[in-house]
Amino acid sequence: MSLDIASRPATPGPEELVPSRYAVRIGEIDVLVVSDGVLPLPTKMLGHNAEPAARAAWLNDMFLPPDAFDWSLNVVVVRSGSQTILIDAGLGLDPNLNLPRAGQLVRRLEAAGIDLASVTDVVLTHMHMDHIGGLLVDGVKDRLRPDLRIHVAAAEITFWESPDFTHAVMPPGFPDALRAAAKRFAQDYREQLRPFDETHEVAPGVVVHRTGGHTPGHSVVRLASGADRLTFAGDAVFAVGFDHPDWHNGFEHAPEEAARVRVRLLTELAATGEQLVATHLPFPSVGRVAVEGDAFRFVPVFWDY
Repeated sequence: MSLDIASRPATPGPEELVPSRYAVRIGEIDVLVVSDGVLPLPTKMLGHNAEPAARAAWLNDMFLPPDAFDWSLNVVVVRSGSQTILIDAGLGLDPNLNLPRAGQLVRRLEAAGIDLASVTDVVLTHMHMDHIGGLLVDGVKDRLRPDLRIHVAAAEITFWESPDFTHAVMPPGFPDALRAAAKRFAQDYREQLRPFDETHEVAPGVVVHRTGGHTPGHSVVRLASGADRLTFAGDAVFAVGFDHPDWHNGFEHAPEEAARVRVRLLTELAATGEQLVATHLPFPSVGRVAVEGDAFRFVPVFWDY
């Protein structure tokens, strides 16, 4: 089943959010953006180095609540040639964090007609639990191919052996949950890991690049086929990052470097005009970047029904 066919509307379950998947075609590459749900977080996480009044003004201008709102969790499935590639794996289920509206990936893949056994490769932008947790859900590993390849930057694997949260500003409970998820993931999938240093071609037209910043091994995935281009930016870009690329996100382990990575990436995307998808931009997060004075502007695509 092609991703194009799989993306057609299906009968939702009684609790299913609609829409939860959106198809894009990049030349000969099929792309499906899938919602893993939403993650409610304090608004301070968007820019903990910003003046509270400035942060409140931005939230007001965006018609967002002042204290907490729902962050999207977007995952991408890519079909290139004979390979089916899952880029990130969502949050999974962590009962200790009480996040029942996230961790929807497995059932939404099923609703789209995508069998876990058809996935040949997984690319992880980094090893935060909202990017690996779907692979830790009970029974998922048994449904995956025994020859599954999981591509992740070597620097990311090394970082989580002894993670440093000195510069991160997270809600209580998150550091411990992140450590535990990364440790379990490294143990459970050790044989499937395919670490790379800086750049690695996963499939024709699918190349992963380490950027660092958000985490030491944070990476983005660039898709290219014919004249079409799309970048999955992982956590390099958040909604506030277009207007205030210098604001530090609470989950960034090296916030100043993360800001430099963000500016370089947004500058490049504005110059190329290629499409952008990112984990925490509002679903389906497909759009382009424009320069807006000293900052940037996100231009969502018109939905193609």
